[in-house]
Amino acid sequence: MKLNLNSSDFELFRLPEQFVQDNAAIDERWKELQREVHPDKFAAQGPSAQRVAMQWSVRVNEAYRRLRDPLQRAAYLCERRGAPINAETNTAMPSAFLLEQMAWREALDDARSEGDLDSLVTQLTAARSDTLAQMEAQLDASADAPAAACQVRALMFIERFADDVEARFEQFDTQSMDRPR
Repeated sequence: MKLNLNSSDFELFRLPEQFVQDNAAIDERWKELQREVHPDKFAAQGPSAQRVAMQWSVRVNEAYRRLRDPLQRAAYLCERRGAPINAETNTAMPSAFLLEQMAWREALDDARSEGDLDSLVTQLTAARSDTLAQMEAQLDASADAPAAACQVRALMFIERFADDVEARFEQFDTQSMDRPR
């Protein structure tokens, strides 16, 4: 194996270090790397070579998951550019986004039908698209990693909140099944 464990995910996958990526290229390179590092390929070389291959296989899969997911890729880029996300300790958000979060929470609390939730999903989908576009501009065009880190934290909230909305959909489904017919 001629791979370097210290390579960034982008170097490992031979990709430009930027937010916008071609998922087909990521998938193709992942397949190439898996063929190169698969532990079965090293079965005849003994347990030590298989262990190293297993480590590489894990490393390749972790890099693949990070590069394929826009949120993880953005967080990784921010980290590499000196702007760690620190979501546990840094919850700073623009006031407009905080107001929007409060409105979404109220809408979720007030939702009485799947139609109410559909409206919320539409808003979240638009917010997700806008946030991804802002991250692209901040990471690829203006190289503003601190601003992008703020957008990453916003997208983390949007993703978690979308899970809450999905859970509420499931509550409506359960309630409709519990009703006598």
